[in-house]
Amino acid sequence: MAHTAMSGAGTTEGDDPLQTAVWRLRSRACWADAAALLPQDTPAGSLQRASLLVERCLYTEQGWQDAEDALRTAEAQAHADDERGAAACERGQLAYAATLHGVRDRADEARAALGRAAALIPPGAPARALLDFRRGLLAENLTSSPQAARAAYRRAHAGATANPDPLLLSFTWRHLAGLSLREGELAEARHGFAESLRIREELGYLVGTAPALASLADAESEPEASRLREEARRLFRLLGGVPTWLARQLTPPATA
Repeated sequence: MAHTAMSGAGTTEGDDPLQTAVWRLRSRACWADAAALLPQDTPAGSLQRASLLVERCLYTEQGWQDAEDALRTAEAQAHADDERGAAACERGQLAYAATLHGVRDRADEARAALGRAAALIPPGAPARALLDFRRGLLAENLTSSPQAARAAYRRAHAGATANPDPLLLSFTWRHLAGLSLREGELAEARHGFAESLRIREELGYLVGTAPALASLADAESEPEASRLREEARRLFRLLGGVPTWLARQLTPPATA
């Protein structure tokens, strides 16, 4: 199972105290606290609040109604095409997360929302990379179309490089590496996972570091694989068992 989050809002706003505070809380799995810092009466503030709470759903499998309420507020305040497109992208992500975690099958809603976003966010716009990435997630995890997923991830990777978004790059590296691992391309997978981990450690994206360590472990041989998994378990426990879905990947195999 593959997972992701929103783009790296807050990672390149080093001179903005508000965004710095939001990023620090978000990176430590304190999404509700981060959202509480943001204004609810502006399109940008309400959209960022919604994206944080959608991310919390993906990582904790909780808070669905809070995310839905925040998203409706963001949708009501979105008027310009880029605002409406970004809100539709978050709507698609929330529906994707609900489907992925078995809360409710909202795959059709996810596809429709991302389709609306694609009509509103032109190719080359900074927000297009995140949209392409999320369309790749649908292709990989909901429709089992690895070729379509790879193409979407590559478009996202190119966009996150052209309009620098290091956090999103950490996700594109990781998911492209995951597809390579499934195809037995170990060297390519190891490189992609290592790049993802490097970026997340440099950004201080703590909540995403354990998944990156666990993914790299899957492409490594022993004893390095065990070392990486143990470090992932340490971080997982430090954050109170978040992301919830990582527990299955980190559970030691049963012995006879």
